[in-house]
Amino acid sequence: MDPVSGDVKRRRYASTLRADRAAATRRAVLEAARALFLEQGYVATSVAAIAGRAGVAVDTVYASTGRKPAIMAHLVETALSGTEDAVPGPERDYVDRIRSADGARAKLGVYAVAVAALGERLAPVHRALAEAAVTDPDCAALQNTVATRRRANMLLLAADLRATGELRPDMDDDDVADVVWATNSAEFQALLVGGRGWTTQRFGDWLADSWARLLLS
Repeated sequence: MDPVSGDVKRRRYASTLRADRAAATRRAVLEAARALFLEQGYVATSVAAIAGRAGVAVDTVYASTGRKPAIMAHLVETALSGTEDAVPGPERDYVDRIRSADGARAKLGVYAVAVAALGERLAPVHRALAEAAVTDPDCAALQNTVATRRRANMLLLAADLRATGELRPDMDDDDVADVVWATNSAEFQALLVGGRGWTTQRFGDWLADSWARLLLS
């Protein structure tokens, strides 16, 4: 074997191994932080407590994920995306399904299923963020950013629905976006799923039916 080629392969293997270990450490830190934020709240959770739960040093927490606001931001983004990485709204898999669905009712049905699943992941993290935003300026800014971005995404959805020609003529895109924005919120889902014991599927079915009744001609 070419000694140079073998050395390159060994370096690549070592690099891959380090990357895998770093990813596993980051995942452990984030899982520990999420559990502690939900158990005892953002304010009461220290970086040292996160490190202890994850089984790493405090410096490792900072190196792998950053300060507490950065950890919270990542937890919110991954809850929104349903993956280990942040994914912008327009690039999430369900958006392609909405765009390719035939007709406004079908588009709303696809989105309702996605919202119900997303809310199940997001609701606990959203509660932790709301608590953190009261005292942490970075978390307050994150909360505002997420809300503003969600509103912008609802306008994109309204435009997509408008293109079908099936929306009520007495509602403009702002009206449509407002209705969807309010009813797809984690707070709203928590009232029915957490507060009234609805299943996630029931909530998704109800959303699809309600949106069709409220928005379509």
